[in-house]
Amino acid sequence: MIEPELSLDLPPSLADVRQDNGQPCIRLSGSWNLHGLAIAPDLQQKISVNAVNKTLLWDMRSVDVLDSAAALIIWQAWGGQMPALIQIKPEHQRLFDRWQAQTVPAAEPKVPIFSLFFNSLQNLIWGFWGQLLDLVALMGQLVLDLSYLLRHPHDIPRAEISITIYDAGVRALGITALVGFLIGIVLSYLSALQLKTFGAEIYIIDILGLSIIRELGPLLAAILVAGRSGSSMTAQIGIMRVTEELDALSAMGISHSLRLILPKVTALMIVMPLLSAWTSAAALIGGMFSAQNTLDISYQQFIVKLPDVVPLLNVFIGLGKSAVFGLMIALIACHFGFRIKPNTESLGSETTNSVVASITVVIMIDAIFAILFMGVGMP
Repeated sequence: MIEPELSLDLPPSLADVRQDNGQPCIRLSGSWNLHGLAIAPDLQQKISVNAVNKTLLWDMRSVDVLDSAAALIIWQAWGGQMPALIQIKPEHQRLFDRWQAQTVPAAEPKVPIFSLFFNSLQNLIWGFWGQLLDLVALMGQLVLDLSYLLRHPHDIPRAEISITIYDAGVRALGITALVGFLIGIVLSYLSALQLKTFGAEIYIIDILGLSIIRELGPLLAAILVAGRSGSSMTAQIGIMRVTEELDALSAMGISHSLRLILPKVTALMIVMPLLSAWTSAAALIGGMFSAQNTLDISYQQFIVKLPDVVPLLNVFIGLGKSAVFGLMIALIACHFGFRIKPNTESLGSETTNSVVASITVVIMIDAIFAILFMGVGMP
């Protein structure tokens, strides 16, 4: 009768011994697996204590079984590195070679919330300051180009200016008229509801005249142009960057500012006052239409009384404000256009930034004009 073979599963053990030559040695024996280490949880601590002594010899030739979990525990107890003096079986050495090849990244230290907020605020301020300096440099280059054209009038880019006037002005007449007309109807209708309460229906002409000619007309036209033409200018320059047309212009010695920036700035400074007057006229027509239907104020009465309640100076304030709007919209559009990198992601993000920045600057300039000319042009 053949007796069954017994498999001895000895528990893991650690012994501090001395070799024949008197050298201290740590001998590991038994089955070093996850089950054995669960029975003897103090072994990892003993390995860590002995790993401090770098002159110890580690003898692991008596280890019968060594699995990956136990190898990782021993590796961590050693401090993530192999001892300088070690005797180990080749098959066990391969387990430690794997852990030695894989470096576990150290946990990043936690940054306080205040530091994160301060760093974000600092980056925002420096980014704004850098873009402001670039915009000032762009305006300085524009002044130099204007001084050059005064000395060389035959170099004026007339074709580029006329094309931009058509794209930003003529093609925008429809949308600006529609929006102005609808805003005039809404403003007149809402004002009429309040004026009826106090029996002051005739003052609808004062409200519509001052608010539209001085504020809403120029502001609406500027916002529409910033979203329509400003984004188009930024995308146009960005496409030229992607297709390397800007590099080709530089190679031919053609000035970017003279052929790209100056025509856009000049065209918008011409177009914006005209679009502002067009939008204001459409809004006043919408207001007259609503006033005639809700308050029974005739068109003739509205037109005759309008010059009396709205001084002519308000028209010039609105036109001058629109010219400044056109200048800033064109400069911001060109600024963000030249910031575009030769990839599609940058093209989309910078175009969005251009529209947002243009509308924000337009509203800020409008507020500055309202403060500076607070008592000017009032009846």
